[in-house]
Amino acid sequence: MKNNVLKIGLLLALVPAALLLDGCQGMRADTKEEAPPAAKIVPGFDVSVFSVEHPEQFPVATATAQATAPELVVTGTVNPDISRNVPVISLASGRVVSIQARLGDTVSKGQLLLTVRSDDISGAFGNYRKAVADEVLARTQLERAKDLHLHGAIALNDLQVAQDTEDKAKVDVETMSEHLRLLGNDPDRPNGMVDIFAPVSGVITDQQVTTAAGVQSLTTNPFTISDLSSVWIVCDVYENDLPNVHIGDTAEIRLNAYPDRVLRGSASNIGAILDPNIRTAKIRIEVANPGIMRLGMFVTATFRGLTKEVHTVVPASAILHLHDRDWVYVPAPDKKFRRVEVVGGDPLPGNLQQIKSGIKPAQQVIANAVVLEHVIAISQ
Repeated sequence: MKNNVLKIGLLLALVPAALLLDGCQGMRADTKEEAPPAAKIVPGFDVSVFSVEHPEQFPVATATAQATAPELVVTGTVNPDISRNVPVISLASGRVVSIQARLGDTVSKGQLLLTVRSDDISGAFGNYRKAVADEVLARTQLERAKDLHLHGAIALNDLQVAQDTEDKAKVDVETMSEHLRLLGNDPDRPNGMVDIFAPVSGVITDQQVTTAAGVQSLTTNPFTISDLSSVWIVCDVYENDLPNVHIGDTAEIRLNAYPDRVLRGSASNIGAILDPNIRTAKIRIEVANPGIMRLGMFVTATFRGLTKEVHTVVPASAILHLHDRDWVYVPAPDKKFRRVEVVGGDPLPGNLQQIKSGIKPAQQVIANAVVLEHVIAISQ
C-alpha cells in the first residue's frame, strides 16, 4: 500500500517538469520562425556617387590650366627714409623767440625756421673784441720792433718774437669771427638774436620746440626735415613666409587710401630679428613717392615668385561650398555623378576660380554644382 502511494506521488511530480520542458522547446521553435532575415550587404557601394533621373540636364565644363607666379601679400606702413632725415641744430643756447615753421610744413633750403635769443652771442662778441684789440696792439709793437731793429736798437730775436705775437693775434681774430658766424651772427653787426635756417629742402617730420622754449646747443634738435621723395615701406612677414622673400625682389604697393594706384618698390633689407610674440620679421621696401604717400599710411605689399605654378581653373559656379569645404561634381559611369573634394584658390576674372588640388586640367566638372546638389537633396 505504501509503495503504491509513493509511485503516484513521483508521477505527479514529473508531470509539471515535462510540461515546462515542452513549452520551452515550443518557444524556441517560435523564436526561430519569427527572426528577421539577415541584412544584405552590397559590395563596392560609394557614398560619394549619386544618380539622377535626367543627367543630361546638367551641362559640364572642362577644367583648364593656368600658370601663375606664387604671391605673398603682407601689410605695412609708410616710414621716412632715415638716410634722408636731416636734423636742424643750433650751436647757440637760448630761448625761442619766434617760430616760422610747424610740423608737417614743406620748407626750402635756406628758409627761416625760428629765432633764438642767446647769451652765447654776448660772450662770443666779447672774445672777438678782445682778440681785435690784442691784434691791434701786436701790430703796433711789430711796427715799432721793425723800426728799432732797422736802427740796430734791438736784436733779430726780439723782432721775430714781435712778428710771432702779431701772427697769433690775427689767428685769434679769425677764430672769434668764425665763431660768431657759426652762431648765426655778423661780427660787424652783432646782436643777441640767432636765426636758424633750413639746411635742406623737405618736410618737417619732427618738432621738439615751441615758442618760449629753451634750446640747448648741440643737444636739442628743434626740427627734423625729411626728404620724402623716396620712402620706406616697413612690413611684417611671418617666419614661414620668409623663404619667399629675397633682397632685391620687386613688390607691388597699394595704398589703402588709393587702392587703384599701383606702385612698385624693391626689398632692400630683411630684418635679422624676429618678433618673439607674433613670429614676424621686418621687411623694408624702398619706393619712389609720387607725392601721395604720407608717413603712417597703411599699405599692402604683394611679392610675386620668380617660378610659376600651374593651377586648375574651373567656373566659379562649379565649386560647391559645403561644411567648410569645397567640392565639385564630376561625371561618373552609368549616368552618375561623383562628388570630389577640392582645395579652392583665388577668384579670377570672368567668373572663374583656381583649384589648387583635387582635380587636374582637362577633367570635366558640372558647370553648376548648386543646382545638382539641390536635385540630389530632393531625390533623397
